[in-house]
Amino acid sequence: MRRQGARFFAFAVFGLAASSPAPAGTYTVPQAMEVNCRAFSHFRIGYDSMRFGALTFVGGLEMTSPDENFGSFSSFRFRSPGDEFIGVTDTGFWFFGRIDRDAERRPICFSDFKMQRFVDAEGEAVEEKSLSDAEGIAFRDGIATVSFERTHRISEYMASNDGMGPPRRYLPFLVPAYELRSNKGFETVAYAPEEGPLSGARVVVTERSIDEAGNSFAAILEGPEKGIFTVARHDDFDITDGAFLPDGDLLVLERRYSPISGIAMRLRRIAAETIRSGAVADGPVLLSADMGYEIDNIEGLDLWRRADGATVVSLISDDNQFFLQRNIYLEFVLTGD
Repeated sequence: MRRQGARFFAFAVFGLAASSPAPAGTYTVPQAMEVNCRAFSHFRIGYDSMRFGALTFVGGLEMTSPDENFGSFSSFRFRSPGDEFIGVTDTGFWFFGRIDRDAERRPICFSDFKMQRFVDAEGEAVEEKSLSDAEGIAFRDGIATVSFERTHRISEYMASNDGMGPPRRYLPFLVPAYELRSNKGFETVAYAPEEGPLSGARVVVTERSIDEAGNSFAAILEGPEKGIFTVARHDDFDITDGAFLPDGDLLVLERRYSPISGIAMRLRRIAAETIRSGAVADGPVLLSADMGYEIDNIEGLDLWRRADGATVVSLISDDNQFFLQRNIYLEFVLTGD
């Protein structure tokens, strides 16, 4: 089967793979894993173009590992710009590592990679899917804030190089629980800029828990603008992650799946002035890509500032632990920021 045909078949069974149970493994301390990478230098398959609207492609990776728990990456955040990272999977794991780069600052592979299961108050592995479906992460001052769906909650954890312990507390998520759809809950948790109107508050956005107008519920969890708002949905795309730009705009990653056309992703810039209690937040599309591009089920996004001042957008995919899907990492420079 040709590569493009194989990828189409993979997404034809995307819904089945996404609902598969978590694999085995009870790593209650970080477990080192081997990661193998294939780097690629072009984003659109068969084309040499590097510029895509407001974004310039830097480079990408396709990653594999002999460990059965590798993959299912939902969200991640850099602990140091473009280098050390921490993330979560929807199979109930933390993951940690760093990005190795070539002389041109392009990513070449993950190194120092480890995974650890979430643990409960007794330090026991949390393996039940309904309790361990982690979808979003924010990180600041040594605290990881994680959003879960199925059993909907927002939890705080203290970061430790020796491994992650039980949650230290749960945050009120403001959106009424009866509005949260099963498997369509909080996909995004992000810190707003400390100097902006939200005063560094954490903001959460759901994947497809929608109001009567068809827009996704979201909330500002703290600070002077605390309250519920919604994010406009367009073209049947669902939000899977997001991160704030320095000016207060929210860059969101969106995904759409069709059994006929496969999967598509796009990036949308939500205007800062629309992110407030009671408002409908909205903004333009910056990038769209379908199966003619080097994508898979792209779910995670982070933003960071490169040493030369460039704003870099990093994306990662969730392979659903399905052998025909891929673990992809992508980097773009956002121009005109």
